[in-house]
Amino acid sequence: MGKRILITGGAGFIGSHLSRELEQAGHFVRILDNFSAQVHGSRPERHDTLAEVQVGDVRNREHVKLALNGIDIVFHFAASVGVGQSMYEVRSYIDNNNLGTATLLQALITEKSPAIERLVVASSMSIYGEGLYVTAEGTVIDKARREVRDLERHDWEPKGPGGLPISPRPTPETKRPELASVYALSKFDQEQMCLMLGAAYKIPTVALRFFNVYGPGQALSNPYTGVMAIFASRILNGHSPVVYEDGLQKRDFVHVSDVARACHLAMQSSQAAGHVINIGSGIQYTILEIAERMARAMMRPTIRPELTGKCRIGDVRHCFADISLARKLLGFEPRITLSDGLRELTDWLSRQRAIDKTKEANAELLSRGLAI
Repeated sequence: MGKRILITGGAGFIGSHLSRELEQAGHFVRILDNFSAQVHGSRPERHDTLAEVQVGDVRNREHVKLALNGIDIVFHFAASVGVGQSMYEVRSYIDNNNLGTATLLQALITEKSPAIERLVVASSMSIYGEGLYVTAEGTVIDKARREVRDLERHDWEPKGPGGLPISPRPTPETKRPELASVYALSKFDQEQMCLMLGAAYKIPTVALRFFNVYGPGQALSNPYTGVMAIFASRILNGHSPVVYEDGLQKRDFVHVSDVARACHLAMQSSQAAGHVINIGSGIQYTILEIAERMARAMMRPTIRPELTGKCRIGDVRHCFADISLARKLLGFEPRITLSDGLRELTDWLSRQRAIDKTKEANAELLSRGLAI
């Protein structure tokens, strides 16, 4: 028998894909979304699934109470997203992410009938700050940092004790958080509030730390969204993808359909409750490689990345996922290779238009001293 499921922020990129995944499995899906103009542009209240759509705000107690009526399972995805923007839109990020989560949790523990069977909260790899590193001797370094003076002279790599070189490794959930942005702080608060109150009120709760999610449906005109969508917007408009530092920073890119499936598994797995779990591809790529592969896949091979030689405050050098725990607790295995994912993405991009706002977003960071 199908479950009755609420997805807050369900009209967004990942939420839309999850909605379709759950509908195809025979579940009833309700979406609560405020259709933010930054994400949805000039097409408010548009959604292409069969889900019941409730236009509202997760910070509004009455909206949340109405959305929870008759619900068995909650996916909490409503949040403002963007490392750079969070460093100057501080109140907005804390309001949307922290207060929104608090409002939802207050409703969950106040409106006790029927009891929620599972709460799954979207968290982020940004919580880790720098990923895991090791020294040449194999000593684990889980608190790597970069000094401003090093960044100013374009010395991009973090150093170990005594300035010794260190090498990045896949980052597991046991790595201690290093919160380098207001966005990261807010996501950490979201996941910890959900896990804390879930344990206290016996609501089985799972926090999924998403790495760099890409795929069709991502907001192309939002300059604070995922890096692939930002690159795509630039290339669609005939502009070079803007790459910070030297482009050799490493990330993990995971297809949105794999993420939606992982979310579905998190809803079903009895072993997952009470855990934070990385959701990524388990494969590392440099940002420069992604920019070059995007241009080739979009049949624009002459468009070369623009290396700025600047670093944004809050950015990290290397962070990519160890997905061993997702394999163990969820039975999760990524299915979409980067090559296949790029083919699907570029097919979708061929039918899209994008307003490139990257220049304005970067200028905002520079004017506030948030890029060096």
